[in-house]
Amino acid sequence: MPKRYKDLAGDGGSDIVGQVQVQQARLRERLAGVSSIVAVVSGKGGVGKSSLTANLANCFALDGQRVGVLDADLNGPTMAKMLGVRGRGLGVSGDGVTPPTSALGVKVMSMDLLLPSDATPLTWEAPTQDEAHTWRGTMEANALREFLADTAWGALDLLLVDLPPGTDRLATVTGLLPVLGGTVIVTIPSDVSHLVVRKSITVATQAKAPVLGLVENMTGMFRGPAGVDLAREAGIPFLGSVPFDPELALAADRGEAFVATAPTRDSARALADIARAIRASLGATRG
Repeated sequence: MPKRYKDLAGDGGSDIVGQVQVQQARLRERLAGVSSIVAVVSGKGGVGKSSLTANLANCFALDGQRVGVLDADLNGPTMAKMLGVRGRGLGVSGDGVTPPTSALGVKVMSMDLLLPSDATPLTWEAPTQDEAHTWRGTMEANALREFLADTAWGALDLLLVDLPPGTDRLATVTGLLPVLGGTVIVTIPSDVSHLVVRKSITVATQAKAPVLGLVENMTGMFRGPAGVDLAREAGIPFLGSVPFDPELALAADRGEAFVATAPTRDSARALADIARAIRASLGATRG
């Protein structure tokens, strides 16, 4: 007679807990050489968060920092494209998976580097359709854990984690990471964006990591509420605003480091100032 779930003792002999504990130990060991981990979040899609992440990574690299980027958007990965490493193979050795590096030396790990083609979606197989939502969340967490534990990041001054839209993803990442140095929240001057981002700010302030501050992206494109006012209302630092610049988007499409190829443009200067503000915030939280 087949046993039901309630008839099983413990985990039924699968040792799932033991497997996760081993993986978490490997993750902690892997990240031991990373000085700071910063999550870039929004909650609202379409605010240019990934472009901001890529450009901030390039700013840090230009300043001599050893930088890595984890693309935590498993279903819409863009970091490999924006950082110019799309199509490169992943090296595998006894030490783990070696991530490709950008022209400025930024190490990148993304699901895009594993999918066979542009048209290949990432799907999660669930035992039943009713279980699909829960199963998807569990599998996403497992995939991110494996990315963090199996990637040979080496010694890094900073690891940026680009999160997908949704206010729930930050809780998943903070649950995986041994220490999260802080979060950077991104918005645009739009009532709709502020409506969603306010929820992300609440989630971030409740997480076990300091909120380093808010960035307003695409300033000047919309005649909406100012990000500095949202930051003031929420009681978090305002890190700066990035003027809307079509050239910045075109550079991302080409996989070029905009802050290196066009350093005198207002948007590039703003990004450099924001990177300096983040470094200062990280220094203050360590102190």
